[in-house]
Amino acid sequence: MQYRLVVAKKDERVEGPDDASIVFSAPVATVTADGFDATVEFMRGNVKASGHSGEVLAALHTGEATAAFTRLASEL
Repeated sequence: MQYRLVVAKKDERVEGPDDASIVFSAPVATVTADGFDATVEFMRGNVKASGHSGEVLAALHTGEATAAFTRLASEL
């Protein structure tokens, strides 16, 4: 899986391989907001994902996506 934290136009922080079958992306303002939860923000349309929907939902369910985005945001 690959996670892309969008800081600004053409400025992204990336975790994961370029050939990942699942790619998540989210704006930095969403990820750094109090109480960020990737599952909630995915349902609101603020976190985007491409790839197999079952794998996307599994990553959201386990909390892996929230943890990855939180890690990326902590490196800013």
